[in-house]
Amino acid sequence: MVRASKRRLVLLASLVVPLGLACLLVPWRTSFADAAAALLFIPIVVACASMGTRLTGMLATVSSAIWFDFFLTVPYGRFTISHRVDLEITLSILLVGGVVTELAARSRHHHHVATEVSSEVSMLHYAADIASGSGPVIAVTKDVERLLVELLSLKACRFEAELAVRPIARIEADGQILHAGVRWPSDGLGIPGPKAEILVCWRGVTLGRFVLTPNPGVPVELQRRKTAVALVEVMAPTLLDLSRVA
Repeated sequence: MVRASKRRLVLLASLVVPLGLACLLVPWRTSFADAAAALLFIPIVVACASMGTRLTGMLATVSSAIWFDFFLTVPYGRFTISHRVDLEITLSILLVGGVVTELAARSRHHHHVATEVSSEVSMLHYAADIASGSGPVIAVTKDVERLLVELLSLKACRFEAELAVRPIARIEADGQILHAGVRWPSDGLGIPGPKAEILVCWRGVTLGRFVLTPNPGVPVELQRRKTAVALVEVMAPTLLDLSRVA
């Protein structure tokens, strides 16, 4: 909810703030160079691109160029540029704004990837710790169920020792999903329902499966699916020691 409100606020700012700045500069538009005025719009583009998305960055860029043209270039109050220098400045706003927006988007992507990797590594370490402990199998499977729900954005997850009577969607060792004999585009469509599964295998022996109840249409990245399979592999050896069942 907070993120949605922030996105709407940044989107609104990308449209309104350049207009407000242009109006603010109107009383002094004849007393300073157009290039100096144009530079004042760049921090707005940087802020909208950094705090929002590519869309907000590009909207701030276009809005800055439009209102710079309308209020601060001759003839004033018209979407017309009569001087070559003003045209070059306007195009520079568009070019610099586009570059800044792309750099901000790539920076966000790299940060997101780094955060995802760190979170997934922490999950694997945690799963390894609980699997190597002395707790009962039931406790270990409950912990893995909770981690899978978080990792795959599931409604629910449960461990079953029996295999499915009828084939259902399955997340394979490489993270790909097989559904009705074909690869399922989970990156865009999410995990197919109403149920899917990850088999628990150890040295060629199938020990059970985790039954997944997905949220329809929620995309799940390939790396997250690979991490989910790795989590299941980490806890698989604990099922061999039946004496640890509570």
